[in-house]
Amino acid sequence: MQATHESVVEYRVSEGIATLTMNRPEYHNAQNSKMTYALDAAFKRASNDDAVKVIVLAGTGKHFSAGHDIGTPGRDIDQSFERTSLWYDHVGKEGGEFLYAREQEVYLGMCRRWRDLPKPTIAMVQGACVAGGLMLAWVCDLIVASDDAFFSDPVVRMGIPGVEYFAHAYELNPRIAKEFLFLGERMDAERAYQMGMVNRVVPRERLQDATTEIAAKIARMPRLGLTLTKQAVNHVEELQGKRAAMDAAFAWHHFAHAHNELVSGDKLGGYDARKMAESQRPVAAAHENGKADGEAA
Repeated sequence: MQATHESVVEYRVSEGIATLTMNRPEYHNAQNSKMTYALDAAFKRASNDDAVKVIVLAGTGKHFSAGHDIGTPGRDIDQSFERTSLWYDHVGKEGGEFLYAREQEVYLGMCRRWRDLPKPTIAMVQGACVAGGLMLAWVCDLIVASDDAFFSDPVVRMGIPGVEYFAHAYELNPRIAKEFLFLGERMDAERAYQMGMVNRVVPRERLQDATTEIAAKIARMPRLGLTLTKQAVNHVEELQGKRAAMDAAFAWHHFAHAHNELVSGDKLGGYDARKMAESQRPVAAAHENGKADGEAA
């Protein structure tokens, strides 16, 4: 039986702007397959709608996204969904084939397709944008962040070289990308802006209005001009080796999963959502309680 989407992603259009809103606030918008496939359907819907000129990606609640779902009651890694690529279903496959096939479809494949969507996209980021959350923000053409936003990829703690959509050295200077990964610490919105990863930083209460204002200005541009401009800039990244680099990093990512399972019996190296969240909290806050609040999952 195939799973369905329901309302884990909300969709609305107003004045040429489609807003796709992740809607699992109780889990800080941790991305299970249900949400990922719903996002894919929403991006496709917006791309096919001639009334839509710009797409905004947002998250309900305190955080944009705490990353991939590695521990909520809605984790659905063993379920089959109607596939969007030519990759075969991962369910029932043994060993490394299980995750390799799944992540080719739902992580690397979908993110690349969203990045190449011919309409401008804007990530509207508040609070945590962690690990898999980075992938969602990075596929967008622009990132507008609230002043309380932070970014991190702590998966090196699992022995894994960064998330599947490995764009770190393109979003950041390579030396800063190494620091970002080696330390696994939060990068606040202001520093992300200084590093060129974020386009604008605005007060939290202004985030939606500021993002809408930018989207509205873009929406006044001719559609084909926007499409060709996006293709031109994306092509420059491809000439710089972005796709080939990502393919290599994806292979190393899955070698790390296989190594972890051989050594410990756990593909994630013994980490779960709670431990990853605790690793992201400031030292003082880490002693307050053991509750995983999703700020790094």
